[in-house]
Amino acid sequence: MDIIISPIISEKSMNDAGIGKFTFKVAMHAHKAGIKKEIEDKFKVNVIKVATMVLKGKLKRTGKKRMEKKTQGYKKAIVSLKQGQKIGLFEVGSQK
Repeated sequence: MDIIISPIISEKSMNDAGIGKFTFKVAMHAHKAGIKKEIEDKFKVNVIKVATMVLKGKLKRTGKKRMEKKTQGYKKAIVSLKQGQKIGLFEVGSQK
């Protein structure tokens, strides 16, 4: 089973990518050492630090009757890399 589920692409994560911090959605059972090992193996980079946090699901109102549904929570990891290293998933194309 994979530990890394997907990268998180948002305005804040793209700003952090500019200073060497990359954000990923990870499995709830993942621990810092496992996240570090998988990032290093998958992207061939040197990980300096891993910070993790668990985000709880939120209530959303949908539909004509405004029914409430709870979104699923997830675990997020912010990975700091050695200076000068990058992960290609976070590079931005040319902007106009």
